[in-house]
Amino acid sequence: MAGAPWLHSPVKRAIDAMVATCALAVLSPIIAATAVAVRIRLGSPVLFRQQRAGRDAHPVDIIKFRSMTDERNASGELLPDADRLPPFGRLLRASSLDELPQLWSVVRGEMSLIGPRPLPAKYVARYSPEQRRRLEATPGITGWAQVHGRNALDWPSKLAHDVWYVDHASPAVDARIVLLTVHAVFAGSGISASGHVTMPEFQGET
Repeated sequence: MAGAPWLHSPVKRAIDAMVATCALAVLSPIIAATAVAVRIRLGSPVLFRQQRAGRDAHPVDIIKFRSMTDERNASGELLPDADRLPPFGRLLRASSLDELPQLWSVVRGEMSLIGPRPLPAKYVARYSPEQRRRLEATPGITGWAQVHGRNALDWPSKLAHDVWYVDHASPAVDARIVLLTVHAVFAGSGISASGHVTMPEFQGET
């Protein structure tokens, strides 16, 4: 099935650019304060950057406020995520403040406000043909999977929600996602999978 026409509509792109620009202006004091807090509590660098798979699997750089320390074991290897995520980092993630720098990516057109979350590039080869269809959309800051369980979902369910969005994207669906995102952020729901600080690595279909 072809993706919904709204996915790559010039109107959707214009709304993304306008809303993200306004949000950056309005939220600039919060963004600045968060950056200072991260520098004081976690040190440098303030930003976390990682290359992930965007639309059609093209690489896109994800920029977030850093939420983990760089603690290492005696061999110099990074400790597990759960051991490097302090209470301050958990607060950043629970409030979604760590996601605010991605508004710059929306302004540049690398991301959308609404769409499947960009995942590590190494996952692309592990997708089934149906799951790979999530890459037909520009990745988003929030999306259908994020408002239906976020990281509390298992991988097949999360990816199925992403594909559903590809086929059903519309202005009404995007508006609903925005409202549900606000509710999810205030509720602090679905931040992590059971037994993990975020999600276990996606290993593909078994």
